[in-house]
Amino acid sequence: MGGRSIRSTTRIGADLIEHRVGIIVAVYLVAAQAAKVATQTVPIAFITGSDPIEAGLVASLSRPTSNLTGVAFMFTRLGEKNLATLHELVPKAVVIGALVNPNNPNAEPQMRDLQAAARMLGLQLVILAAGSDRDIDGVFATLRERQIEALLVTADGFFFGLPDKLATLAARHAVPTFYPLSDYVRAGGLISYGANLSESWRQAGVYVGKLIKGTKVGELPIIQPTKFELVINIKTAKSLGLDVPLQLQQLADEVIE
Repeated sequence: MGGRSIRSTTRIGADLIEHRVGIIVAVYLVAAQAAKVATQTVPIAFITGSDPIEAGLVASLSRPTSNLTGVAFMFTRLGEKNLATLHELVPKAVVIGALVNPNNPNAEPQMRDLQAAARMLGLQLVILAAGSDRDIDGVFATLRERQIEALLVTADGFFFGLPDKLATLAARHAVPTFYPLSDYVRAGGLISYGANLSESWRQAGVYVGKLIKGTKVGELPIIQPTKFELVINIKTAKSLGLDVPLQLQQLADEVIE
């Protein structure tokens, strides 16, 4: 379950319980919250970019005491780091846009953290809401009018499915853009910092297999990233007239030429 509204996802969760499923796999926060509402007994394996404690999914990361466990890649805790890195790459940019999906329950805490980080860095943060393809096109069309000098894409399941579109629009409008996943950078985006999503999916699959074999949820601690990846596209930087600081290049896990 993923990529839907809270109401429709809750309905799907209830349907799954009626069909007496043995395990529920919940993709992203909305689905995990709906699954939790639907059942307190059926094992739920989730994958989310949120802090699952802050989101109310579990009370403990090391010893889940309810019927939920899974993988939390903690993208929503990286706002301050990401904004600071974007500022290092584009130091002259003062007005920063933050692309956010207002339908995502992660939106508010991410915006709160970014606003606080922007104040510390002396930056002006402009919230750009987009919950559909049309909204995204509209946001990019107004960047110049709003005097947006750089853009940060927040962690969101809907945005995760649009790396090519977002990278293409950023290039078309010549706006330096920071992303939460390396997929965007490989699609032509400028820079990203975050967990390896492919590895997170693999780990979630391992947990599903263990649950199928009868392992108890309480024996499976929430998996968190042990490493975050910094990826930079030098070709894209050059097309934007940016010189990537040597220190950033040296810190990068991958530099795309």
